[in-house]
Amino acid sequence: MDHGVRVSLFVSGCPHHCKGCFNAEAWDYNYGNTFTEKVEEEVLEALKPDYIKGLSLLGGEPLDIKNQEGLLDVVKKAKELYPDKPIWCYTGYLFDEQVMGEMAKNNETTNELLKYIDYVVDGQFMEELKNPKLQFRGSENQRIIDVQKTLNNENHNLVLWDKLEV
Repeated sequence: MDHGVRVSLFVSGCPHHCKGCFNAEAWDYNYGNTFTEKVEEEVLEALKPDYIKGLSLLGGEPLDIKNQEGLLDVVKKAKELYPDKPIWCYTGYLFDEQVMGEMAKNNETTNELLKYIDYVVDGQFMEELKNPKLQFRGSENQRIIDVQKTLNNENHNLVLWDKLEV
């Protein structure tokens, strides 16, 4: 399974401003500490122990164009150093429409970043659809997408994660 103890990297800046967001402080692009090479090294070192199962990218909005370039180096290094530790990314953007449909067509960084992400939980958090019984997501509209299976099928048809426990 892909869950367990994980390293979480929170980015600042989010255009969605979802009602009931658990991390509204991170909407501000200037919130928190500057992401430096030292911080990147700390993240990579934190992934080292065997009991750490992977890396989660949260926010703010990790797939905001302003955040993608800053994440690219760390996810690339994480995947090179720990190829068996899945990288999950939580985004308010819809993967098929906005990420693959707009960003990937207009931004090479998006395409490069997606090569290293294993799973995306997509869709804005919707307080009226909040369900604490859901696995790895907060509201019923959100989907867990197997990014690599989606990218590797001929038409990039959306492939949902097949390990959900109902």
